[in-house]
Formats: sequence, C-alpha cells, structure tokens
Amino acid sequence: MALHENEIRVDDSVVRSLLREQRPEWSSLPVSPAGEGTENRMYRLGDQLLVRLPRTPDKARALRKEQIWLPRLAPHLSCRVPEPVHAGTPSSAFPVAWSVYRWIDGDEAGVGTVTDWPAFGADLAAIVQSLHAIPLMGATRQGELSWYRGGGLHACDRWISECFDNCQLIDGLDLDIAHLRHLWRSALALPEPSGRQVWLHGDLKPSNLLVQQGKLHAVIDFGALSVGFPDAEHAPLWDLPPGARQSYRDATGIDDVTWLRARAWAIAVGVSGVSYYWTTYPAFVNECLSRLRAILEAAAER
Repeated sequence: MALHENEIRVDDSVVRSLLREQRPEWSSLPVSPAGEGTENRMYRLGDQLLVRLPRTPDKARALRKEQIWLPRLAPHLSCRVPEPVHAGTPSSAFPVAWSVYRWIDGDEAGVGTVTDWPAFGADLAAIVQSLHAIPLMGATRQGELSWYRGGGLHACDRWISECFDNCQLIDGLDLDIAHLRHLWRSALALPEPSGRQVWLHGDLKPSNLLVQQGKLHAVIDFGALSVGFPDAEHAPLWDLPPGARQSYRDATGIDDVTWLRARAWAIAVGVSGVSYYWTTYPAFVNECLSRLRAILEAAAER
C-alpha cells in the first residue's frame, strides 16, 4: 500500500532491472522482499546483500548520507552498522538514487529476542555514547545533516499541535490525548537544549536494533543521521520495557530536564505517526500507540 502521495512504484522486476543495468554480476542472485518502512522498501539479494529503495524522491538524500558517512563512522562503533557496497544511480527503471548494503543477520529487538532487558539498555547506552563522542569530521548542522529532531521542541510546536488536533478527531482512538498534550506543553516550558552538538542516529526504535543470541548486535537504518542536540536520540526508550529504559538512563546519567525533553520528543513522534499513518500503515500506528501508552503509564507512576 502507498503511504505517500508521490510514491515510486517498485517490485522485484524493478530491482532486477536495476541490477542488470548497474551490477550485472548480481543480476542472477535471488531477490526477495525483506521488509519496508515509512521511507524505504528493502529486498534481500542473495545471502549477503540488501537493496534499499526510497519510497519517494526526497528520501533518496538519506541514502546518500549513509554512503558518505557510514564508512567514516563505523570504525568508531562497537556494533555492526550497514556497510554500503553500491551507490545506485537513477535510471529508466527507477528515477532516483538507491543503495546496496552487506546483509546483517539478526532479529528485531523485542520480547521474544532479547534475553536481558537491563543489559540491553546498558549496551544501547554504550553505543549511543560512542556515537555521540565521534568527532564531527567537519560536518555541521546544515543541509542533509540538519533534521528537526536535533533541534528544539518549539520549532515543532505548531505542527505537533495540529497532530494532536487530528488525533482527537479519529474515531475509536483509545488514547488520553489531553494528558499527552499536557506533557508536551509542559516540556515547552523547559530550557531549550544547549551545549555541544553531536552525531545523531535519529531513529533508534526497536526495528532498527538487531539482536543475536539475545544481545544487541547491530544498529541499522542511518537515514535520519544528523548533527544536533541529543535529546530526541533518547526518545525511543519508551519503546523498550522499563528495565531497559532505567538501565540506559543510569548508564548515561541523563539529567531530569533532558529526560523530560526526550519524553516530549517521544510524544511528538508518536502523535505525528498516528495522525499521518492512521489509515495507511496500521503496523506503524500500533508502534506509535504502544510508545504513547508506555509514556502515559510511566507518567501515572510518578
């Protein structure tokens, strides 16, 4: 199903056509769907490769970022990250840039795959801290490396307020929108972030965290890679069980103000996802709802 108005059509035949044109040595390898997200569709290519194709023309910029920066960031990280092996160019078969990576084995982080959630939270904290410690190597918060989640909350208030309004109009939405709006508004009264800007993954949700033998093994999908303040980097913690969330916070020493701003970012991403994808992407909406309900449950316990 199309998620955006300007989606590019893609299927196995498109992938095979691109391979015949640009990497004929791979054209006879088996091709099979390997999942899809809000920005890309993925195809497994043989046993060792993964093809990613952006859903819309503007998403192709994210693949270019990965091709440029992942080879520079990877040596500084203790986990596996995607390794680009081909920068696909536009063609008659597919009108924008696309990419091929080494395949990384692993399962999405979840109840059935993680064996020790507090340890998982601590491991994730170590990876995030190492990413944030990498020198910027001349990168600055501009152009493709300037994403809204690396800035302040106030810049998003008008947009997120509209998402709250849209959510209130959704029939059958069992969610305390009023309380979530209150938490969002409370965070707007906090000081704006300041200090050193760092490398940000931008979307550390469970589907981008791969597990092997119960432990965190790889971080994938750096399409939201940017430079900025780290508050929103911590937002996906509300996708994880409380034990992982607490051990992450203990390991990083996040102060109360940063924690509340991170929670506000989690709310913003959640309500915008529900508002935009309610009728088109039920699986992603369910992810957003789970996050928002975890926030409400944690807030009620305070």
